[in-house]
Amino acid sequence: MRVTGRLLHSCRITLFTRENCGLCSQARSVLSDVWDKRPFAFKEVDIIKPESRAWRDLYDFDVPVIHISKTQSPDEDPKLSSKATRLMHRFTVDEVMAKMDSVEK
Repeated sequence: MRVTGRLLHSCRITLFTRENCGLCSQARSVLSDVWDKRPFAFKEVDIIKPESRAWRDLYDFDVPVIHISKTQSPDEDPKLSSKATRLMHRFTVDEVMAKMDSVEK
């Protein structure tokens, strides 16, 4: 079997979320639909967990938030969040894929 570009994940999406968040459930559903069209590496960060305090300080009232980056980029850093390619609150499959396109360029 030959490895194709389709099997390699060129983007990573990090979802910042919290428990019992209706918008976060919708965001997961949108990301699932994106995955069906265009697989990506995925990471989820529960901002309520003690180890995620810096993210809670940033996004406490803004979840869900997604950061989209190249897979080989360093992990997300709260100090660099202003430079992140992101979408917040409500977003569509097309919006996520457009951001993925811009990150891949």
